[in-house]
Amino acid sequence: MSEQIPTLSLRDVDDERFVRSLGAAYENYGFVIITDHGIPQPLIDRFLALFKTFFAWPEPDKHRYHIKGGGGARGYTPFGIETAKGSQHFDLKEFWHVGRELPMGHAYRHYMADNIWITEIPEFKETCIEMFETFDRTGRRLLSAIARVLNLSPDFFEDKVQLGNSVLRVIHYPPMPPNPAESIRAGAHEDINVITLLLGAEEPGLQVLTRQGQWLSVNPAPGSMVVNVGDMLQRLTNGVLRSTSHRVINPIRDRAQNARFSMPFFLHFNPDFPIAALPSCVGPGKPEPLPPILAEDYLQERLREIKLK
Repeated sequence: MSEQIPTLSLRDVDDERFVRSLGAAYENYGFVIITDHGIPQPLIDRFLALFKTFFAWPEPDKHRYHIKGGGGARGYTPFGIETAKGSQHFDLKEFWHVGRELPMGHAYRHYMADNIWITEIPEFKETCIEMFETFDRTGRRLLSAIARVLNLSPDFFEDKVQLGNSVLRVIHYPPMPPNPAESIRAGAHEDINVITLLLGAEEPGLQVLTRQGQWLSVNPAPGSMVVNVGDMLQRLTNGVLRSTSHRVINPIRDRAQNARFSMPFFLHFNPDFPIAALPSCVGPGKPEPLPPILAEDYLQERLREIKLK
């Protein structure tokens, strides 16, 4: 297909042309590729090296960091657990979750589990926190442009996400087993959150479902970031901005022996934020909006659907 996901530079985030192009990309595809995102490559390399070490450990050692009954909120989730909504086949991946650090006594600690740190790997905690905070800042820069897409004040999202239940996930897709049956690396799904910022999509496999019902491969240049709309933002905008179905297909031939690592940052609303359709996105000729729901309630509902709860 000649069709491609648009590519924009975050250096142009204050330019009206960036805002118009971002809005068009999210209305048509729900996805955009972002260059010049500002996350330093040395930090990315240092962060990923920690997890290449961890995922190479023997299974019993990794499983010590799996919290049974924790819904995968923090720490390690083993291979073969997460399942796309409506699918009968688990995804071919394992992953780790890092969340927001909150001080003791903070009201949101009721919603957010404590992080789990691997003491055997030097600088693990410090590097994870640095990466989380860097992703968080980048996401909020993009949300200021999304607010302008919606003719809102650039700081509209700031007090709605500054303490969001956001999650940094590090995914390891191992080399393909000899007989993967009907499972693929990540079954077709939509993301739960507000926006997802993804590093590590250079290895082929990520595909987006277009309005015409065709699977479009996403092929970012090395070092680029893929950023897509999640279900929470789609609900807030009453479908104006699209949360698009996407998947990671299995590699073929010689690439089947390649592991794949990716780093999605799932940016969330504050847990007690009520997701209700914006007034500008409802009215005559527009869909009937869904009823308001608290961000935390929506998150828990969706986690149950993908078998993490």
